Amino acid sequence: MTQDRFPSSVLFCCDHNAIRSPMAEGMMKKFYGRAAYVQSAGVRNDMEVDGFAIAVCDEIGVSLGNHRSRSFEEMQDWGDDLGQFDLIIALSPASQRMALEMTRHAHLDIEYWPIMDPTGLAEGRDARLAAYRQTRDQIRDRMQDRFGPPREVQD
Repeated sequence: MTQDRFPSSVLFCCDHNAIRSPMAEGMMKKFYGRAAYVQSAGVRNDMEVDGFAIAVCDEIGVSLGNHRSRSFEEMQDWGDDLGQFDLIIALSPASQRMALEMTRHAHLDIEYWPIMDPTGLAEGRDARLAAYRQTRDQIRDRMQDRFGPPREVQD
């Protein structure tokens, strides 16, 4: 797939599917509507969606409150084949390795976006929110560079 073609399906992945990939999934759906089928997954799903991630996404009209974390293995157990996605975007080194491993026989594009993990970077609520906003904004900026400006989306 070339950089100029909009994918029909995108999978965002990170370590736990609790912060970065749910943020990316939510923003992609908000900015581009039904232009692409969008999902997210983690190497593990041992965490619920992070409250700070929910808070900073609410600030831009992206709701993560109903997101349920899931792993690559759960996706396969539920019948979601990674090969069905046009594009996998890994937001962490571990998820990039897992995506490459699980799709080594499939012909699909995997991109790595080095997005900061905001956990443990700051003390206190205000400083932590600022770190999560920085992560959110990194994802948003990279997404808009890659896919163009947000579209007018009808709910």
